[in-house]
Amino acid sequence: MMKVERQMTPSCAMRKLCPNLDREDGLDTVLEVPIPEEMFAPAARSGGRNWVTGCSSMMAWMRSHVDHRSASLVLGRSAELQLMLGVVGAPLVPLPVPPNHSFVGRALTDDPIEASMAKYIVQQYVAAAGGEKALNGIGSMYAMGKVRMSATELRQGGGGGGNGNSDGKKTAKGGGSSGEMGAFVLWQKQPDLWCLELVVSGCKISAGNDGKIAWRQTPWQQSHASRGPPRPLRRSLQGLDPRTTAHLFAGAVCIGEKSIHGDDCFLLRLDAESATLRSRSSSNVEIIRHTLWGYFSQRTALLVHLEDSHLLRIKAPNQECVYWETTMASSVDDYRPVDGVQIAHAGRTSVSLFRFGDTAEGHTRTRMEETWTLEEVDFNIWGLSMDCFLPPGDIKEEKECAASTDGALAPAKLAVGRLPLSIGNFRIGGSRIAAVNTEEYSDDGDDEEVKDGKQRLLRSI
Repeated sequence: MMKVERQMTPSCAMRKLCPNLDREDGLDTVLEVPIPEEMFAPAARSGGRNWVTGCSSMMAWMRSHVDHRSASLVLGRSAELQLMLGVVGAPLVPLPVPPNHSFVGRALTDDPIEASMAKYIVQQYVAAAGGEKALNGIGSMYAMGKVRMSATELRQGGGGGGNGNSDGKKTAKGGGSSGEMGAFVLWQKQPDLWCLELVVSGCKISAGNDGKIAWRQTPWQQSHASRGPPRPLRRSLQGLDPRTTAHLFAGAVCIGEKSIHGDDCFLLRLDAESATLRSRSSSNVEIIRHTLWGYFSQRTALLVHLEDSHLLRIKAPNQECVYWETTMASSVDDYRPVDGVQIAHAGRTSVSLFRFGDTAEGHTRTRMEETWTLEEVDFNIWGLSMDCFLPPGDIKEEKECAASTDGALAPAKLAVGRLPLSIGNFRIGGSRIAAVNTEEYSDDGDDEEVKDGKQRLLRSI
């Protein structure tokens, strides 16, 4: 059994406890997702020594969610968080892991030269990441880190096109230049199980894969399963899971060399197959393409950059088709050995979300950015069972509803009601569930068609 060792950065500043909200003399509450020190503004200004003052804002925020009216006001400012968390929080990669879970598979000479080169590059990557024996020795993993997200939207003017040079309206989101702070906890168990919890500025998104379905849950939307076969979490490929990265790119093709951030790299490409795209599409939302590129350094053989492009077409009755293109680019930095396996401890993801296809006045481009640092990582976690990856209980009902509506998003009015709500790092019990009216935090700056398109986009990612 591999030695279990907790890796912590010297600058680790994460709060794992919060004062009891019901009794001042009660035991502290253990947070499911630790909170970055920066989120406790009063404590940060006082050097972090005043615990009660540092938690006062968190306690006030928590209590406000118990009342429906206060909850609506708090969530009212999170229309941009809904978009950022939906797009950047827990996206999936284009393809599922191959069923044989092999790094290379058949002999290199059996494939075309582009595929053979890709398999050779993956072999070098496996060796640089720690070796096949070390990667296969990882049965489970835990990772915890900090994130900071921000967004800017540019709305094109008449005759603008999509290059951003025409007159338009630019709106900063996500807390301005400072962005929205948050944290994530990721659990994985080989071969295909994973569960992510991400909290950003008080809004929590949960996602997971039990080996049969991949699902997602947010405060503003009922739990729902992703269409098509379950796929790995994109965040895992950002230097956190070398084994899954090698399995996926073993089926890629090498399309050449390219320099990225001054580092000469081999460029590998993965395209989602037509059958996979069809299984993820519905009668009114068509996934046209989903492509993933991996940049493997010629110097270290490690993955240093990850890009993917996702294009879908939304068909509306009696209207022209609208297209949404999502482009994500992630730099992967600060590799450190953890029990002999190279794990990235920092990175940055830039996202461009472009809507086009009807009139030039309706063209919008939203740019989002996330920076993250890994604070802790462990391998081979004792007691991590299948129960840790079970989907929410309402997934079955949601799947039946999706089948009856052919994947179309139900109107916002149907979502009004008593939804299961995870507030921050606490799970509110059934007796304290706050009813969330989705119409009260819609994007006021968008027309109904743009709102509907964003909702369909979030469900398709």
